[in-house]
Amino acid sequence: MNEFSPQQVGILERLVAKEFVLVAFPLYANAVGVRKGSCAALLDPIANGGFRVFGESCYLLEGNLTVRVREREKSWFVWKKKRLEATAARLLELESFVAELKLLLEPHLT
Repeated sequence: MNEFSPQQVGILERLVAKEFVLVAFPLYANAVGVRKGSCAALLDPIANGGFRVFGESCYLLEGNLTVRVREREKSWFVWKKKRLEATAARLLELESFVAELKLLLEPHLT
């Protein structure tokens, strides 16, 4: 288990106060998972006491992290053999999640 700096604890508390939920994704044991609504991201602790997003934020499918792919003129969120169409509403939710997370990870807020 990671030991977090006071600054990192402050960031996690700020996320929880804004209705983000801390979650564990077993395949990514060294990262902190955060979710809000149907979106999630993995946070990687960094040396200066903050976090950076590991990989890309994503839409959840049955509670699992997805990747976005483009096939036959459509965009999809895919996990294993399951997929969910990346509709305008889902993309907007993901975009809002990313923007809010980015703002809350800024160090000047701690």
